[in-house]
Amino acid sequence: MLGRPLYGKIIISGKIILKTGLHIGASKETMEIGGLDSPVIRHPITREPYIPGSSLKGKLRTLFDRKMEKEMDNWKRRNIGTQRNPIMVHVCPNRDEALKCPLCRLFGSSGDTNSPARLTVRDCHLLNREYLEGAEGGLEFTEWKFENAIDRVTSAANPRQIERVPAGAEFDFEMVYDVENPKDVEEDLKNLFMLMEMLEDDFLGGHGSRGYGKVEFCITRMEAKDVEWYKDKSEEKYKKVEISREGIRPGDAKEKIPELAEIFGGSNGSG
Repeated sequence: MLGRPLYGKIIISGKIILKTGLHIGASKETMEIGGLDSPVIRHPITREPYIPGSSLKGKLRTLFDRKMEKEMDNWKRRNIGTQRNPIMVHVCPNRDEALKCPLCRLFGSSGDTNSPARLTVRDCHLLNREYLEGAEGGLEFTEWKFENAIDRVTSAANPRQIERVPAGAEFDFEMVYDVENPKDVEEDLKNLFMLMEMLEDDFLGGHGSRGYGKVEFCITRMEAKDVEWYKDKSEEKYKKVEISREGIRPGDAKEKIPELAEIFGGSNGSG
């Protein structure tokens, strides 16, 4: 028995607006762009830059991990990387503990008994292609950023060329939350919107300390679907939150959570 009953799904979508240039890297061999020290990841067919869902989800998880460390006395991490390149993350050792852990409920745990994530984050695709087609420099949809790394011992300059998506670019995003326990819905969604707010004051992608990766979320659609809705499309098993055409920010979205939780019985899970 899986022990993962599915009560329904909550879908949150909108757009990500770049406030500063974004760099999410790919290997030079894969991208085949001559002269660039650090190219961005692109769709293999359209050649448009995109934001991998794994990058966005990983950043949200990292922020949550750091926040929980501040609040918990015995917050443990384990290495999911290699000995040479360690990646330390919090992972609950078993499913029972993972279900009590706000982080592992949302993002999953790969401890002794695997506990899959309730949150799915899709790849984010470019929305305003026309805006980026006018970028100067000879690159498709991106810009060159020339930087100098200075050796602190010899003072020698090491010039490098970094590719990034210019500020003003917009990407779609979609996150899907699996409702496995109606009692957890409100807490989990509050945490998700909190993390989106934290990310807006942090950075996405690489080189954040040099000003890259400032983003803004605009939520344009929030809907909840009871699992029975997929069978009969019954109106009482579906809830779409009213949002203005301009969209709302994550902080404002928190106020809409009770509307989404309602069809699953609200915060107490009854009904």
